[in-house]
Amino acid sequence: MNSNKQTELLIIGGSDAGISTALRARELNSDIRITIILADQYPNLSICGIPYAISKEVPQWENLAHRTLGDLEAYDLQFEMNTIVSKIDSDKQLVYASDSQGVESVFHYEDLMVGTGARPKTIPVEGDHKGVHVLRTMDDFFSIEDQLKDTRTQSVAIIGAGYVGLEVAEAITRLGLSATVYQRGSEVLSTVEPEMGLIVHNELIEHGVEVVTNAKTNKITNVDGKYYIQNDNEKLHSQPYDMVICVIGVVPNSELLIDAGASVDSDSNAVIVNDAMQTNLQHVFAAGDLATTKHRLLGNTYLPLGTTSHKQGRVAGANIVGKKSTFAGIVGSQVLRVFNLIVARTGILPTEAALADYNPISVTHVVDDHKGYFPGAQQITIILTADKETHKIIGAQLLGHESSEIAKRTDIFATAIYNQMTIEDFSDLDLTYSPVVGAPWDAVQAVAQMLEKKLK
Repeated sequence: MNSNKQTELLIIGGSDAGISTALRARELNSDIRITIILADQYPNLSICGIPYAISKEVPQWENLAHRTLGDLEAYDLQFEMNTIVSKIDSDKQLVYASDSQGVESVFHYEDLMVGTGARPKTIPVEGDHKGVHVLRTMDDFFSIEDQLKDTRTQSVAIIGAGYVGLEVAEAITRLGLSATVYQRGSEVLSTVEPEMGLIVHNELIEHGVEVVTNAKTNKITNVDGKYYIQNDNEKLHSQPYDMVICVIGVVPNSELLIDAGASVDSDSNAVIVNDAMQTNLQHVFAAGDLATTKHRLLGNTYLPLGTTSHKQGRVAGANIVGKKSTFAGIVGSQVLRVFNLIVARTGILPTEAALADYNPISVTHVVDDHKGYFPGAQQITIILTADKETHKIIGAQLLGHESSEIAKRTDIFATAIYNQMTIEDFSDLDLTYSPVVGAPWDAVQAVAQMLEKKLK
């Protein structure tokens, strides 16, 4: 049975990018008909919050919803749940889809926004793979939660020591289970300098997480219901695991648009968009983890982040209803909690800067988060990078105790990089001061002044 449906704005994908598009379009146009197609039945849930639902720090998974379905429907949004899109015909402005009952529908749109996100990279599994999981969707979460409820599950291997991998390792540990992290590189958290990664590494060990580095996993093998992590068919570790969670990165879910004729980046397969989030196809926009993004230091790149998805979706929604809007670009700001530590970065690393034809110069400084005479001062490690020629700040990495306002101090550097501030400009910023929370020269300015001296 087929049905034909008309809409003005059709959105494929109900996560950050899709919902942000819909809400911005509705904000600017109260009359436009908006239809959102979802592959599942969980619109606008925070995928970034799933590790905290695993740990039960978020006690109910429903609390992950940025907005409830009722909240969203109050914006007069039409949802097509549990519906899979099979084809986009951009010439005829048609989308073909079918629901979980096999009922096929054809949607005619005036404008289309595709926000199908990304999917996890996987590792081959030999034998029964029911205990091997990825973590990207609510169905992935439910699968993991079901196995964790089984009292026979006591040991968990986490493949990948990036942001999500370390969040999962912490979550598993908080549940009282054994967690082992495997990292292909020489140190965990390759998005910061190895010296910072080592501090994170030690924090993991201190809290009972076993860490195995220089361990690129090629295969997972099930033997009698236990899982072994293997490299080139050799066991890396003698310990068998009850469960494996693979978090080794993502690839764009761009096939629908590729088949429709969209241009993609040759390295990542991410859909190429302009600053209005338009693809090369007429009346077709893309945003979020399936699309390229403009980096203010690197140009067009692929860097899937939740914050970027929200911003790009908002830009797409405005342009679709005729309000010109431009995506201003990102500087790659990211932050992570690992037990009692917060580690963050913004801008680019010195190695990235050199590859991008900057002339980087860096300093590392360890400084108290507030005046030492007031009890409870904690040390912050800051690595600050500038360009030797222009003196502009191009990168910062910060690590410290969870009480030390690491994220917000990183945001100061992010603002400086966004606005192309020099090291000299940065010292002139008028920042708040109280002995309880900082110093007359805040930690961020203290390291900037060290770098200024080095530049001279």
